[in-house]
Amino acid sequence: MATSDALTIPAAATKDEGSFELLRIWIANRGQHVSLKSGVWEDPFAWGIMLADLAGHIANSFDRQNPTERQEIVERIRAGFDAEMDSPTDQPKGSLVE
Repeated sequence: MATSDALTIPAAATKDEGSFELLRIWIANRGQHVSLKSGVWEDPFAWGIMLADLAGHIANSFDRQNPTERQEIVERIRAGFDAEMDSPTDQPKGSLVE
């Protein structure tokens, strides 16, 4: 990974001694590669909340001022999520690393 491709750590995370990284996603060798912290929540429902929050952050990253456009972006994200869940284009594989 090129150092210049590393994302900035949010200021709040650098200031909070209890903060921790939850998820990293890379595109490498034409595929998606993930590293995540398992065991953070007992109920998988919490991951759903995190994914919904992430969709909001992604929509915000489009820097749209019009709330209607933002909602359309979130709906497109949801449509992509639902399409992939209904008919996966790939099967996640890997292993737990301690």
